[in-house]
Order: sequence, then C-alpha cells, then structure tokens
Amino acid sequence: MIETVLTIGGVTAAILVAISLFISKAVSKDKYIGYFPSFIVALAGGVFIVLAALAGKADIMGLGYGGWGIAFLFAAAAGILITTILDSSANAEA
Repeated sequence: MIETVLTIGGVTAAILVAISLFISKAVSKDKYIGYFPSFIVALAGGVFIVLAALAGKADIMGLGYGGWGIAFLFAAAAGILITTILDSSANAEA
C-alpha cells in the first residue's frame, strides 16, 4: 500500500510541477497564480482525509480515502517546494 501512495503522490507531483511552471511562465512574474494548482490539490487531500474519518471503508485502486489524502498532500507539498525553487531561480536578478 505504501508503494501505491508514493506512486500516486509522485505522479501527481510531477503533473502539478508541469502545470504550475506553465502557468508561471504564462502570467507576469509578480503574480502567485502558479501556486494555485498545488493549493487545490492540498485542499482535495484534506477533503479525502476528513472523508476517511467520516465515511466507511472504501477501496479505490488499492487505497482508501486516507491513502489518497496522504498522496495528495505529499504531492502538493512537493509541488509547492519544486515550483518555488524553480520559480525563484528563474526570477533571480543577481
């Protein structure tokens, strides 16, 4: 089960980084809209965590709601970190 969480989290993080960098390049440098996809996925992860506590047992692709929530929170954290590092190095004026 841990392998599935890491796989889903890694794939989601890679997709988030690609979307965030595309949005960051498309808009001006002083807007933070490039970080919104990661915030949306983090919100979805929180919803899945709460749903795991409220709903009964469910199994989606080998993971319950809590596993999906953990995977989405991991992906959002990794996506924000990678996007921040790449965005700050691209906008460095030194």
